[in-house]
Amino acid sequence: MLTIDPGAIPTAQLHQYLVGAVAPRPIAFVSTVDAGGVPNLAPYSFFNVFSSNPPLCVFSSNRREVNNTTKDTLHNIEATRECVINMVSYPIVRQMALCSINYPPHVNEFEKSGLTPLASELVRPFRVQESPVQMECKVRDIITLGDQGGAGHLILCDIVRLHIQEAILDEKRRIDPHKIDLMARMGGAYYARVSGEAVYTLFQDMAQIGIGFDQLPPSARKSAILTGNDLGHLASLTAPPSPEDIGALRQSPEALELLAADNPLQALHQRARRELAMNNLPRAAGWVWLAEEVAD
Repeated sequence: MLTIDPGAIPTAQLHQYLVGAVAPRPIAFVSTVDAGGVPNLAPYSFFNVFSSNPPLCVFSSNRREVNNTTKDTLHNIEATRECVINMVSYPIVRQMALCSINYPPHVNEFEKSGLTPLASELVRPFRVQESPVQMECKVRDIITLGDQGGAGHLILCDIVRLHIQEAILDEKRRIDPHKIDLMARMGGAYYARVSGEAVYTLFQDMAQIGIGFDQLPPSARKSAILTGNDLGHLASLTAPPSPEDIGALRQSPEALELLAADNPLQALHQRARRELAMNNLPRAAGWVWLAEEVAD
């Protein structure tokens, strides 16, 4: 285990450890205008939504590590107290990357990136027409965290208008992760495309009380077959299988075959894993509790 004292290594090195560990991060593609109305567009990955009522998101515009200067986005927001946060989908990720270049303040990144400025309804900065979701924001507060290179300025944004492309909605009028096809930031030059096989469905009913790890059979907790994820799935059961259910399963032809294996405990746990992979939790639990009888 590499143990690091944050104050004992260069900021640039610490930054790479932090962004490599806390990843993937959503990207705020922030549109602003300066006091004279010149547009600016820049991406920030220290970003997330933090409240639904009121709707509020936060991103950080950090001081540059090389020369300890602040960025145009921060200057513009200090002057206007407005911005638009546009979400970055795969079709515009290369154009977004262009906007991370440190262009001079008078340069319009919409023109440099080829993206289309779209008039907002309640704020002066433009939306990015190609972005699947655009959030018009009034800035609530700016919290300065330090005065040295790498220090953040937390920009708290009240969302006053939310624009969502119809094409990314499913039949329930919710955002479909495969259709929105978002990009996320990792460390270095690494990004993550959040669609296709990268999207994993995991439902946990928070209203139901799971039995927890401590109530799983000891042979399951010590299993060389069942993983931590497998055990976590089993621990979400609201109750273990009944003795009657286990007795009925024990008499099935498949159970008789597994119990006759050279290593019945391992065979039963492997069978339980297959059931868990198919999300057949009650069936998997039956094999696990039956395996405990073999372990005894």
